[in-house]
Amino acid sequence: MIAAVLFMVSTVAFVQFALYYWRATISGVATQPISDRIRTAARIEAPQIGALDFYSILSLHDLSPDLRGPNGSFCGVRAYYSVVEKLGKLIPAMASWANIEMLTCSRYVAVLVDQHLERNMVCAAQVRGI
Repeated sequence: MIAAVLFMVSTVAFVQFALYYWRATISGVATQPISDRIRTAARIEAPQIGALDFYSILSLHDLSPDLRGPNGSFCGVRAYYSVVEKLGKLIPAMASWANIEMLTCSRYVAVLVDQHLERNMVCAAQVRGI
C-alpha cells in the first residue's frame, strides 16, 4: 500500500515537472523575434501578433511545404491553446491569464513557422544555385 502511494506521488510530481518544463520551453521560444513576413503572409494587420492570431498562423503553416527540416503538426500546442481558450471563456476570473497564455502560444507558433519559412527559402536558394 505504501509503495502504491509513493508511486502515485512520484508520478504526479513527474507529470507536474514535465508540464512546467514544456511550458518553459514554449515561453523561451515565444520570446524570440518574429519577422514581419509572418504577419504579412498570415494577413495580420496589427503591429504585433495577438492571442487570437493562432489559427491564422497555423493555416499559414499548413499551406507551406516542407522543403527541409521537421514539419510538426503542433498537436500539443493546439490542445493547450484550446483548453486555455475554453477556460478563459468559462471562468471570467481566468480570462486575463488565458489571454496571456494564448498570446504565448501564438508567438510560439509564429516563431516556428518563421523558422520553417526561412529554412524553405534557404533550401530554394540552394536549389537555384545548383
